[in-house]
Amino acid sequence: MSEQQPNPYTSDPAGQGGQPGTPATPGQGDYKWGPGEASYGYPQPYPAPAPPSYQPTIGGAGIPAPAYNAAAPVGAAGLSLGDITIAGDQIITPSGNMPLRGAMWNATDFSRTEEKIPPHAIVLAIIFFIFCLLGLLFLLMKQKTTTGYIQVTVTSGGRHHSTMIPAVDAYTYQWVMSQVNYARSCSM
Repeated sequence: MSEQQPNPYTSDPAGQGGQPGTPATPGQGDYKWGPGEASYGYPQPYPAPAPPSYQPTIGGAGIPAPAYNAAAPVGAAGLSLGDITIAGDQIITPSGNMPLRGAMWNATDFSRTEEKIPPHAIVLAIIFFIFCLLGLLFLLMKQKTTTGYIQVTVTSGGRHHSTMIPAVDAYTYQWVMSQVNYARSCSM
């Protein structure tokens, strides 16, 4: 194993990769791994922050505050899902703002609903079984308990954010899906 083995994947028959000082053959050594430019599915470069449209001022004596244009907001009405908020044409998250247009929304149900006989029904069944056989009907009482979370994810402008919404009952997922479908309709 002390000898150097030739590389079988090179086009150089000697396996040495060419002699020093000789020009490299075209197509050799110019390969770059990965996509050349950002494309769908790959992170997009962050846009350069736009300078403010007015000169920011610090309030004080004799310094007038800039006049704000009271134009109607563009985009969707306010919506909040966990820590994801839609305001105008922006999606506001703790990881930064994202554009609303073209956003991809997903919701995944990680909740479960269990149905069990509550402890007070077992006690009543035992007490009333002694007096009459109708006490066994208390065992038909059921209690539904929902635990878990619904995960909502949004991807837009090369950013991704995920939040978990606690499931309080069996219908929490339907409520979250109605909110996500509204957000999807605003993203078009």
